[in-house]
Amino acid sequence: MRLSPGSPPRAPRRNALTPLRRNALTALAVTALAATALPAAAAPAPAPPGGGAGHCARVHQLRVPGAELQRAACLDELTTAGTVASGHTDPADWAGLTPKDLPVPTGVPGIQIDGYFPDTSTTNTNHGWNHDAQFVIRLPDRWNGGLVVAGTPGNREQYANDRAIADWVLSRGYAYAATDKGNTGLAFHRDGRAPGDAIAEWNDRLTQLTRAARSAVAQRYHRPPARTLATGMSNGGYLVRWQLENRPELYDGGVDWEGTLWRADGPTLLDFLPKALRAYPVYAAGGDGADQARRDLHAAGFPAGSEFLWPYHHQVYWDLTQRIYREEVDPGFDGATEAGTPYCAGGTPACDTDYAYATRPPEVRRAVAKIALTGRIGKPLVTLHGTLDTLLPIGEDSDVYARMVRDAGRGPLHRYYRVEGGTHTDSLYDVFPDRLRPLVPCHRSGFTALERWLATGARPPASKTVALPAGADPTTLVNDCPLGR
Repeated sequence: MRLSPGSPPRAPRRNALTPLRRNALTALAVTALAATALPAAAAPAPAPPGGGAGHCARVHQLRVPGAELQRAACLDELTTAGTVASGHTDPADWAGLTPKDLPVPTGVPGIQIDGYFPDTSTTNTNHGWNHDAQFVIRLPDRWNGGLVVAGTPGNREQYANDRAIADWVLSRGYAYAATDKGNTGLAFHRDGRAPGDAIAEWNDRLTQLTRAARSAVAQRYHRPPARTLATGMSNGGYLVRWQLENRPELYDGGVDWEGTLWRADGPTLLDFLPKALRAYPVYAAGGDGADQARRDLHAAGFPAGSEFLWPYHHQVYWDLTQRIYREEVDPGFDGATEAGTPYCAGGTPACDTDYAYATRPPEVRRAVAKIALTGRIGKPLVTLHGTLDTLLPIGEDSDVYARMVRDAGRGPLHRYYRVEGGTHTDSLYDVFPDRLRPLVPCHRSGFTALERWLATGARPPASKTVALPAGADPTTLVNDCPLGR
């Protein structure tokens, strides 16, 4: 629900959704400061005056502005090396987003604040709160002066970035904050009064959290963050783009990891997913029509060489993603049915397989316009996208967004790295280690390039395709992704 706590949510409607495994939630289903350099190494936070010196002094005196409820804890370990056991994360939130052999850093004591902002929707069940707009803020004892904020991928909850992003930035001394975006789960589209409201709330919630987290940081360390960076994957990457376009004064820069593209005139996922749903069954069946169906999938944006990923994405992502996001911006398409009919055959009435965004009435474009991107970023942005992304095809997403940034005259603020062999979720690297590469280390390379850009003015390597190194061993691919010079 939107930030006004008194506004009623859009009434739940239509038939219940078909139950699906939780890991399907990875489907899309996340004051200006001078760019001063951060310390090379994290320094211990000063002991707060008037309180006990040392670890977690005055932990219970910290206040998150605007929070309806908050709980602070002094932890010996803020990374998932400790929070899994202490109950301060939820592994189900981040399942499937990282390769299994991704190292887990340790040795980050500090304060964690969990809580929620006022909201009327109740899809997030973490902590038994049954309350949306939940957040987590982590404040390490050894702080480098910076703050990283993130929204979640898919329709996941606030701990979804813990393995992919939070562990690493915390180990480098950053404070970290994340939001559940204000609605979660496969029926997220029930939130809000009108089509598009549920996704629009995501942007408001990240803005809200950024302001609140900056205040919490200032309370803990007795000075505001020297740098505030936004980052996130998939829907979280979309949030980075939107924030740097619409709230640039809050941030110094951002890293966009395969962000979702929304444009009133397209392309959006509602353009290419129905094409995939029509063509894939013909391709999978073989026979005379298979070659043409493969060409149709390529024409829809799914790149040649990604065929080995199509069966999994057809089973897990394409149908579900099309139905629930179409329901959010175009609920009238299927009448009294909620989020369509799973895997309906073309020709079935109100079937998402036959959905054609270009033919829909003007109110659908108005709903998308609420959440649309423009490319008019106001702070430096690094974008990374895998060339074998088979949920958000690169040619229909980040390639387009990079052109939008250039066309808006903001090209000098942007670096774009097309990562050869990367796909949408890094867990698939464990299944196809000989064909894919994980994007986690590429995100980290992009992040450190942004740090240098902001700290010294040294521009990152020119936008390029980052080649998949021939014969690289799995340990190297999980840990390294050089962007070049």
